[in-house]
Amino acid sequence: MKTLRYRSQDQEVYFLEEVLQQLGYSVYVSTYFGKDTDAAVRDFQKKNDLVIDGVVGLKTWSKLLSARDNLFSFSDKLLGEADLKQFAEDFDVELAAVKAVNEVESSGKGFLIDGRPRILFEGHIFWRQLKKRGLNPADFVTDYTKDVLYETWTRSHYKGGAEEYERLEKAAGMSDLDAVHDTAYASASYGSYQIMGFHYESLGYPSVDAFVAHMYTHERAHLEAFGKFLKANNLLRHLQSKNWAAFAKGYNGPGYAQNKYDIKLEKAYQKYSNA
Repeated sequence: MKTLRYRSQDQEVYFLEEVLQQLGYSVYVSTYFGKDTDAAVRDFQKKNDLVIDGVVGLKTWSKLLSARDNLFSFSDKLLGEADLKQFAEDFDVELAAVKAVNEVESSGKGFLIDGRPRILFEGHIFWRQLKKRGLNPADFVTDYTKDVLYETWTRSHYKGGAEEYERLEKAAGMSDLDAVHDTAYASASYGSYQIMGFHYESLGYPSVDAFVAHMYTHERAHLEAFGKFLKANNLLRHLQSKNWAAFAKGYNGPGYAQNKYDIKLEKAYQKYSNA
């Protein structure tokens, strides 16, 4: 494991923050080692008779991983090389291109360490989806629900990791109406490729619950849904031709350029092409 410290930025920071969160620390789960993570690490070190320096090296990693040994093991739910090769063959896409998308769009893995698929709840999508179902979102806004139901996108309410499930459950439980429950689950993105739940019908799932249940099974299910999404949205051609800008725009939306998704995809592709 890498040695991590304040201001480290890496996928292993995401894993570290998941572990800390599972151990009861209130940290924002991302790829950035912020002040909240530093404080949590120092507290863990203090409680476990370690040097209190905020540096997650071999000894701190060992203690952290030992402390979470009783947590759910998700290693049997992860994709392997053979899965990506099969996808490349089935969809007539170069393997290096598949690996590039898997790296950039999946952020490393599709499950939390407790075995649930990674999600991100989108309150502005919840607002739009309620309107599509003939409901007035404003009728449901209270001080309690304002962090899960809002008209305009903002990242300020994101919590990351397992705490996104708390936001989802809050949204689903804010009314006894089945439509509200279903709409809440349709307003989160799921798994390795963070596909929104409201796509369930275009991807061939009978209900949003069926889609979500499938996402719980394996990262192969995430890859399968990703393939369906590419076909349904006519994006496969861009992946086959390695038109990264067109692919990123279709997959990530108009903000792709600001986030440099096309550049990240091309760099990852070059890396795997030369491997």
